[in-house]
Amino acid sequence: MASARSGKGSSKSPRRSAKSAPSPRIKSTRNTRGSGADRQAPPKPSPGDPFAATREGISAIDAKLVELLNARAELVMEVGRIKRESNLPVYTPHRESQVLDRVLKSNPGPMPERVLEAIFREVMSGSMMLQQPVRVGYLGPQGSYSHQAAQKHFGASADFVDLRTIQGVFTEVARGHVNCGLTPIENSLGGGIVETLDALRDSVVGHGRAQGAPITICAEVQLAVHHAMLALTAPDKVRRIYSKPEVFQQCQKWVATQYPGAELVPTPSSSHAAQLVAEQSRAALSKGQMPDCAAIASPMAASLYGLDVVLHSIEDNPDNVTRFVVISRQEAKRTGDDKTSVMFTTADKPGALVHVLQEFERHDINLTHIEKRPSGRRNWTYTFFVDAQGHRDDAQMGSALAAAGSHCRELVVLGSYPRSKRIL
Repeated sequence: MASARSGKGSSKSPRRSAKSAPSPRIKSTRNTRGSGADRQAPPKPSPGDPFAATREGISAIDAKLVELLNARAELVMEVGRIKRESNLPVYTPHRESQVLDRVLKSNPGPMPERVLEAIFREVMSGSMMLQQPVRVGYLGPQGSYSHQAAQKHFGASADFVDLRTIQGVFTEVARGHVNCGLTPIENSLGGGIVETLDALRDSVVGHGRAQGAPITICAEVQLAVHHAMLALTAPDKVRRIYSKPEVFQQCQKWVATQYPGAELVPTPSSSHAAQLVAEQSRAALSKGQMPDCAAIASPMAASLYGLDVVLHSIEDNPDNVTRFVVISRQEAKRTGDDKTSVMFTTADKPGALVHVLQEFERHDINLTHIEKRPSGRRNWTYTFFVDAQGHRDDAQMGSALAAAGSHCRELVVLGSYPRSKRIL
């Protein structure tokens, strides 16, 4: 299996997970940076500069920010030491959710919440790196929307590993080769992602557990998805368009209107489409020919594979959002604003599904999502997936799950995790 860190093309063998990896040798920076008087002062602006006073103030604040960030890092390293001694995971989504909520609630402005959240996600990413590097598996190749969601959620300091397929993400998490995995589970336009639903089902019915420890959903991520046409040719020269089938579906009206005669070529991922188009276009240019192909993918893929963004935001619906789940071998603790994902197969009797759903209603549990997939065991039997508001450790949720289970052949909690409140 090839793996790649974000932004680098080199491959490397997997490291051990956070649970089994050795303690990192991180030297404390306490009392080694010197006092403020020891540090070189920034150059002063020239006389008569109208920005002089303001920029001096900004420089002073920047210096204070660096000092405070390093003070925070000292405390983070102490937390990491305690976690290693207690064999606790480095990535704790419930704690991350609490930190972000507290920071945003304390924000008086004018800094926008979206910007402040992005800053603190990077601060927490660096904090995890100081404690112990975290390896995150995703559906690649680099430049995929899964890669983009992983970077935005975990920050640039995490070690991102391209695991090629959704099943590969589940397998490597179960084996402990990566600490966490991120996979798409639902799109606001196209509905459920069947590969992830089937992988969740298989991880319970035997396949996943045979390969390692049971896995659980520990977090969710919402990403705004904006598709772009990428090419090394003019838009009117495009005769073939490559992308993932779900992406074609999300741009169906635009493609049918703008390129009614183009050949649509499906690929495993949108970033793989960008790779193919880059290779074919360069081959054509090397022969003195004009490329006639394009990819629908993210602008991130364009920068990674050397393509031009020919057209921006070509999705049919500008409110296109994909929801991802983070899977790991550790459960997330209760935050007070959580969701629980449940998988079940009903008993073979009239009204069984209705009875299951009524138990959630009777216990005043709101269901936010429901899907069904073939059970994989017997023809015309189905597995249902539901998301419910609340944590499995809540008394109300526990009672609802127990009551619903009485109407099922099997009911499994796939995970309880902090509810995603913001779209990245």
